[in-house]
Amino acid sequence: MAYDRYMAICNPLLYNSVMSPKLCLILMFGSYIIAFSSAVAHTACMLRLTFCDANTINHYFCDILPLLQLSCTSIYANNLVIFVVGTIHVIVPTSTIFTSYGFILSSIFRISSSEGRSKAFSTCSSHILAVSLFFGSATLVYFKPSSAGSMNEGKIYSILYTNVVPMMNPLIYSLRNKDIKVAFRKTLSSRNI
Repeated sequence: MAYDRYMAICNPLLYNSVMSPKLCLILMFGSYIIAFSSAVAHTACMLRLTFCDANTINHYFCDILPLLQLSCTSIYANNLVIFVVGTIHVIVPTSTIFTSYGFILSSIFRISSSEGRSKAFSTCSSHILAVSLFFGSATLVYFKPSSAGSMNEGKIYSILYTNVVPMMNPLIYSLRNKDIKVAFRKTLSSRNI
């Protein structure tokens, strides 16, 4: 989505030729291949572990980190895979997205009309907010040292990125709609009276 916005704002005349259905298909299959490879890596590392008598996962769902807490064997290799896969899934996309938005911002500042700048900011701000919420909460879950206290925090962060962020997306993206903005302002102003 960041690349799509980058092409639409920075190179609008090339947009239709660059963002072809073939490129969209390549990007989609690339995402699936990376996700599948990560799942295979986690599963392969999990298969070598042995588990003790404890069979209650201290979490809301069967996530990797709480499952590792039940292991009797060394989880060093698993933690290394989590770090590498987390870097691939969080750091690389986040840096790519924010780099593309850096180029977009430099293009927006060169737009002479304030209406054009406002429209471009409106187009990008909702995506930046959604990406920041999702990747920020995912980073808090997978890049924290594990301890009993952090497992409880991990429950909160995992609920944030699996439930709260997806529920916020319609609100975030609908704030670009003028009718929604007007209704939102009326609601806020009526509460102030």
